[in-house]
Amino acid sequence: MDRIHNGMRASDLGSEGWHKPWSGGNGGNCVEAMRLDDGRVAIRQSTDPDGPALIYTRNEIMAFIEGAKAGEADFLIS
Repeated sequence: MDRIHNGMRASDLGSEGWHKPWSGGNGGNCVEAMRLDDGRVAIRQSTDPDGPALIYTRNEIMAFIEGAKAGEADFLIS
């Protein structure tokens, strides 16, 4: 596999290992996440599996999740 980087085609990461941790009764509007071998996390739009992937370090994803749990991202949906 070539170098993994932000904006690469998500499908280039393969089709196995993607999960929809945030899906629910939202009509299919969700993101998918994949844990990479080096501990980073790839995120893609579920309706565009060939679109770009955003790649985050473990620490970045942890900071986002902890902040979201604490309500720090609520401004995004209000």
